[in-house]
Amino acid sequence: MAEGWALEERIAQLIREVEDLSDELARRGREIDLLRRQVDMLLDREAGREFEAGGTVPLADQKPPHW
Repeated sequence: MAEGWALEERIAQLIREVEDLSDELARRGREIDLLRRQVDMLLDREAGREFEAGGTVPLADQKPPHW
């Protein structure tokens, strides 16, 4: 019977670890989303600065001639 308790304890521990990992994964996903939004904002800001400085649309924002 002691084996049964040991298995139940191990299963409970593994469930807690999976839940902790799931929480951490969700937290990192939110952090990645925030960082992506910040990078997009910085890219937009820099594209605006390039446009104001040179008077043209930055090359990264231009469609290729075949479009």
